[in-house]
Amino acid sequence: MHLHYLQHVPFEGLGSIETWAQAAEFQISATRLYAREPLPAVDEVDWLVIMGGPMNIYEERQHPWLKQEKAFISRTIANGKVVLGICLGAQLVADVLGAEVFANSCKEIGWFPVYKTKDAARTVFSDVLPDTMDVLHWHGDTFDLPAASVHLARSQACTNQGFVYEDRVIGLQFHLETTAPGLQSLISHCKHELDDSRFVQPPKKMTAEPERFKQVNLVMDRLLDRLAKVNE
Repeated sequence: MHLHYLQHVPFEGLGSIETWAQAAEFQISATRLYAREPLPAVDEVDWLVIMGGPMNIYEERQHPWLKQEKAFISRTIANGKVVLGICLGAQLVADVLGAEVFANSCKEIGWFPVYKTKDAARTVFSDVLPDTMDVLHWHGDTFDLPAASVHLARSQACTNQGFVYEDRVIGLQFHLETTAPGLQSLISHCKHELDDSRFVQPPKKMTAEPERFKQVNLVMDRLLDRLAKVNE
């Protein structure tokens, strides 16, 4: 199997997804959009993972590659591939599936609980996410749910935290893949976003309990295991 990922900035890579994919003996490749690397042919890819980034999906003037990226994601979904979008990646998937992406009522940065929805029981991932868990957030935008998708999770600050489409396309506004070094990189490059508002934690609080990374990474592993099983 071939997993290809789209990377928007140097400091947001695959995180724990890379460890899982290596153990599963996936071929791994990437398009580093910030470096203007070319996109592959859709038929070369089995899984597409779309990472996060500080830009917004509607900033095509500042980031011209966004237009080509959206078209590629749309073709990948239309061709029946497995697609996982994380944070900005989830917003891009929502956008190409016809949903609106817009500024959330507040920023959400730090460790806050997400709550599994009742509708999640209608998906093959119903037992993957716990009913409640603390996860890492770093976003200011949010999205409406795409048509025909299933609402997966919510938080106090953001209603639409995740969705599933056809049991093979997943959008997660939150981060299950981030490692301790990955969070340090985010803090280093994006600390200007830490404005002390209600749902924005200071760096010391975000890094205070390193065991949380193992917990969220294990949930990510379970999610990827299930994706692989139902899309064999």
